This record gives sequence, C-alpha cells and structure tokens, in this order.
Amino acid sequence: MNVDSLLRSLGIADPSGSGWKAVVLTFLLACVVTWGLMPTVRKFALRVGWADQPNARRLNREPLPNAGGLAIYAGVIAAVVLASLLRPIELQSVLAQVLTILLGGSILVLIGFIDDQFGLPPSVRLSIQILTALLLFANGIGIKVTFGLPIDPTLSVLLSVLWVVGITNAINLMDGMDGLVGGVGFITAMSLLAVSAQFPNHAAATLVLAALGGGALGFLRHNFHPSHIIMGDAGAYFFGYVLAATSILGDLQVTTVFSLIPPVLFLIVPVLDTTQVVVRRLMAGKNPMSTPGKDHLHHGLLAWGLSQRHAALTLWSITLVFNVVAMRIQGMSLIVMLATTISIVALLGFTVWQRIRAV
Repeated sequence: MNVDSLLRSLGIADPSGSGWKAVVLTFLLACVVTWGLMPTVRKFALRVGWADQPNARRLNREPLPNAGGLAIYAGVIAAVVLASLLRPIELQSVLAQVLTILLGGSILVLIGFIDDQFGLPPSVRLSIQILTALLLFANGIGIKVTFGLPIDPTLSVLLSVLWVVGITNAINLMDGMDGLVGGVGFITAMSLLAVSAQFPNHAAATLVLAALGGGALGFLRHNFHPSHIIMGDAGAYFFGYVLAATSILGDLQVTTVFSLIPPVLFLIVPVLDTTQVVVRRLMAGKNPMSTPGKDHLHHGLLAWGLSQRHAALTLWSITLVFNVVAMRIQGMSLIVMLATTISIVALLGFTVWQRIRAV
C-alpha cells in the first residue's frame, strides 16, 4: 500500500494530491526553523538580559532566557508563508482566515514580548486580547450557539471573546514548568490537526496547526527539563491564541451547546488548571489575577514528590487521553485516532530522548 492509499484508508481528505505533502512540509519546516533558531535566540537573550528571574510561579533557580516564543513565532510564520507560496493546497477561500489568525497572533507576540521585558498593566494586556478576539469574530471565526432558534449575535460575540481570551491566558498561566506548555500545545495541535485533515475545505486550520505543532516540537528539544530557554508571555500568548482560534474554526466550529464539549476536552489541562486556581483564590478571599502563586496543577504534582520531568509527562498523558476522547466525539474513526496517538507518542518520545541524551 502506497502513502496515498494509506492516507485515504485513514480518512485523510484529498490524499491523491499534494495536500498531505504540504502538511508534512509545513510541520517539518516549522520544527527545523524553531529548533535551529533557539540557540541563537538564547545566546542573544542572555547577552541583552531578556530573562525571567526566579519567582513564585516559575521553578527556575537562576535567570532563564524568556525569548523562546520569538523562535516559535518565526518558525510558524516561515512554514505558513512557504506553504502559501507553493500553493500545494487550495488556500484562496481560506487565506483570509489564515491571515486573521496570524495577524492576531502577531499582535499578541508583540504585546507578550513587551510585557516579558518591560512589563505592561493587566488592563492593557486584557484590552489587546479582547481586540484580537473580536478580530477573529469579525472574520467569521467564533462560537455560534443555537437552540434551534436564530443566533443571538451578542451571545455569540461574548462566548467567542470569553473562549479566546480565556484560553490565551490559561496557557500563559500554566507556563510555569519546563516542557509543560510545549508538550500540551504539541499534543493539542496534532489532535486538532487530525480532525481538521478529515475535511478538504478546512485547509486554514490544517495549515496553521501543522506549523504550530512543528514549532512546539522544535521548542521542546530545548525546553524539556532541564530547559535552556522558555517561551515567555510572547510564546504562551501565541500558543493560546492560535489553539483557541483553530479549535472553533471551520468544521470544528461550535454551533451547538453540546459541541462546546470537544474544544474544552482538547484544552482540558489549561482549562482545569486555570479554573481550580481561580476557585481556590476566590475561596481564600484573594484576587485570582493578583500575583503568581504555587497553586497550579504542576505545583501539586511536584508537592506529591514527582520530578519536573515526571510531572510534565503526567500532564501530557492526561492531555492525550482527553484529546483522544474529544477526537472520538468529533466522529473520528478508531484507526485515525490510533495513528494520531502513535504519531504523537513517537515524536514526543524521540524529542525527549534527544533532550535527555544531550544533558
């Protein structure tokens, strides 16, 4: 059986053309560019002082370069631009959506980078996040909740903004331990990619997710414990925004109350992490968004005696299990789910092995 026949048997849309080759090329290019740029970015960041000091949220005991998000962003943009130039898959009808996601992501990379290095008031960050969420909605990317009745535009806008802003911040708040966000982001991107690849008219999400997954893997090569560099707010905002946008894009679009479930399951770890932090702080009479604290899920696992590596692997495993459930709810066949799971485990395993071997 050749590759095209295999992809057709797995339910991958349009395997006879070069679309699947574009997805693989986009993934590999993003991975290679991110992986290759990371040492240069790290060296420059150390020279100019772009680093996170040890604090209540991060576990590093010495200053750690926080500009990894710039390399991830460069890898994703380079991969998407090349794929668009080659035009191996039909992008004309979805190019506006691709550009919208990348534009919003670019704005948040800039805001996150400024916040990393100089600090920004929470009100400024939140305002920009809301604007980028509205940018998505204005271009047809949003949550359309129906009860068999005409769509209420106000409810749709509110839910869309709440989802995008919430996930963007949830990913950022969770970024307090080596390898955590990179691994969770990779698993989620690849799972969403497997779903979007089932539909020939879903090229926008497929292309962006392939690039994001490649960027995450290239980053993990340098970020799994002990990390040499972290993604910072710039990278975390970019990851959160792109994952939130693609999870409600096209055929993944939320159109019923029930269909809110898969997007939540795909992003279950950041959703649960942020929810339990907010509830705990409110019950303690604290401002949920006040100061960083050691009350996240990974802090709990560390308190139980797990190492950073084992805590990351545990949360990766939870993410993968819930992503498989979400894929099943989306109607994916068992063989597609199995192939996706094996690919995720194999790629993560190889990357972790390479990182440990290099220490």
